[in-house]
Amino acid sequence: VTGASFVVFNGALKASSGFLAKSSIVEDGLMVQITPETMANLRQALRQKKDFRITCGPMEAGSMKEYVDICWVESEERTNKG
Repeated sequence: VTGASFVVFNGALKASSGFLAKSSIVEDGLMVQITPETMANLRQALRQKKDFRITCGPMEAGSMKEYVDICWVESEERTNKG
């Protein structure tokens, strides 16, 4: 689990890169590089307020995978306001 001040979704990852998606920590945030198709699916999920999972890592079946989960919650925490 990684906490971040911001998240950047970059929809320019080429399918020929050999990755499903890539995630990396930049400064105090998270950058997620995804394919244009995944970006379209993410946008649709956000519009519909549905949870969405991005699987990161090489396309190879045996490789270790990371996940970026976007989850909608009922309660709003007020610990980081201002």
